[in-house]
Amino acid sequence: MGFLKGVLTPVCGISAILCFDVARRKASSSHTFRSKFDHYIAIAGLSWVGWFARRKLDKCCKNVTETQNKLLLGRLKENAETQYGREYKFLEIQTREEYVKQHPLTYISHYEPYIQQMMKGEEKVLTSRQPVIFAVTSGTSGKSSILPMTKHQGFMFFIQGISVVYHSLLKTFPENNNLQKTLKFFYTPKWRKSECGILIGPNSSSPTNSKHLLNIYSTPKAGFEILREPEALYVHLLFGLADKSLGMLEANFSSLILSSFDALYQYWSDIADDIERGEVNLKLNIDESVRKELNAALTPNPQRASEIRDVMKTGSKVGIGKRLWPDCNLILSADSGSFDLPAKILRETYCEGIPIYSPLYAASEGLLGLNIWPKNHPSRYLLAVQSMFFEFIPVEHSTEDQPSTLFMDQVEKGEEYELVITNASGFYRYRFGDIVKVVDFYHQCPVIEFKHRKGQFLNVRGEKTSESLFYQALTKTTSAWFPRKLLNYCCVESLLIENKGDSYAPFYHLFLEIDDDSKPLTVDQREMIDKELCSRSYVYESFRNKGSIQPIKVHQVKVGTFEELRKFTIDNSQASANQYKVPRVLKTKEAVSVLLKNVVNEL
Repeated sequence: MGFLKGVLTPVCGISAILCFDVARRKASSSHTFRSKFDHYIAIAGLSWVGWFARRKLDKCCKNVTETQNKLLLGRLKENAETQYGREYKFLEIQTREEYVKQHPLTYISHYEPYIQQMMKGEEKVLTSRQPVIFAVTSGTSGKSSILPMTKHQGFMFFIQGISVVYHSLLKTFPENNNLQKTLKFFYTPKWRKSECGILIGPNSSSPTNSKHLLNIYSTPKAGFEILREPEALYVHLLFGLADKSLGMLEANFSSLILSSFDALYQYWSDIADDIERGEVNLKLNIDESVRKELNAALTPNPQRASEIRDVMKTGSKVGIGKRLWPDCNLILSADSGSFDLPAKILRETYCEGIPIYSPLYAASEGLLGLNIWPKNHPSRYLLAVQSMFFEFIPVEHSTEDQPSTLFMDQVEKGEEYELVITNASGFYRYRFGDIVKVVDFYHQCPVIEFKHRKGQFLNVRGEKTSESLFYQALTKTTSAWFPRKLLNYCCVESLLIENKGDSYAPFYHLFLEIDDDSKPLTVDQREMIDKELCSRSYVYESFRNKGSIQPIKVHQVKVGTFEELRKFTIDNSQASANQYKVPRVLKTKEAVSVLLKNVVNEL
């Protein structure tokens, strides 16, 4: 009896402390005590893992050469007895220099025959571990590719990436250490299977690979069973709006949050009616079993419906996120590269007053970088020294087939490089196409800003105008058009469009979506863009002065055109809604045709 009392006393004491801690935290009204407790355990566990993982990361960053060498040689040893490891004699490699000498730089085409073997069920081809998924890339800068991903790779992404940035989030924004739910805009992809039965689909964040965290989101689990995006988005917005005490908004990309706010203006009246009645709109095309579960989770709330109507009827989009959700503290979403523009629009309109944190730099190939400075803008990322073995090609040599590379301890601040990676799923010295700039060092580890994808540049005369350079010129120009705002844009080389203009010389087509398409742009505004680009690029200016490149031809498209392009791309590719990125340089005539049919003004 004494033994039992000795055990029960501390257990009861700990339980009482936990219950008190759960009860005192700000929480969403839709939480039950059980779901509140589950939420508490999830974030408490993540926080503790993040604390330990951050300590290990700091230690690794103090000796990047040792960390990178250990990672590389361990990876080669682990896969030495695979088909690929034997072909490239991994057992003979003892140093990073021998690795570079013995193994060529590679592209995706190098791996396609091996991946085909793996999809048929062959084992130990590229890695000793079997893949658990064949990840489909977004195909933004070309066709979609299929990459193997192992279970261990996913686990380390969580430990080395998600837990660390969550630790940084709580340290910087302590008001988020509560039990408010998050409105996350993500969608269940349509999966298919390889010949050996392994799933094929996107490995970006989705309900499928986030099952252990679904209880922290405002959308009920049944809502994630909806496969069509319009209906799923409606449900996300419905349950998000029903929860006035929402704490965060989240999506893989800021463009997803921006388009969701645009959709809110289309759906808000029906959603307010649903919240008032406590029933999902009967016109919504969803399975009856899903509807039944959603209705069970939706409590009639006339007061909340009235609040939503009052906010939406004010007409002003500026700061509407904070008016709908007064306790919303943060937006989690990528805001660098091609997502800088949608993030800028969010900051200036819908989400004014709510900070945006872009936590991770990642791709289908795995974890690349971590943003441990949540308040910094533009976002910068500490390279994931424990996840990838990195090499760097100076950007001036990125067009070469087998250029010399630098190691992590050899790069210089202020320089731009093409990244080369050796990852955990069997890609060795792989050129995946990202251009980054080293902006600082954290201890010995490079801190980078993402600049652009290698294939996303304009090149009609050998001038190679990068995506980032063109974006800088465009945003500088359009900032002078106030109060008109740039909503979206992309470029096309004239060779892709039959109308070549008045001269044989090539040029750039620029498609602009402005917030008011009833007022056409002027010739002077078009010329401002061209002049600004000339001022930023000596090479472009030289070609323009010689008449080798014609002036930019500007096409103003109607509002909503880029949303139509997004739907077209998703419907006609293997990319999912969670993966879509606006291509800033279009490469296909089919995509260009979507823009051309929506032109309202040409200059």
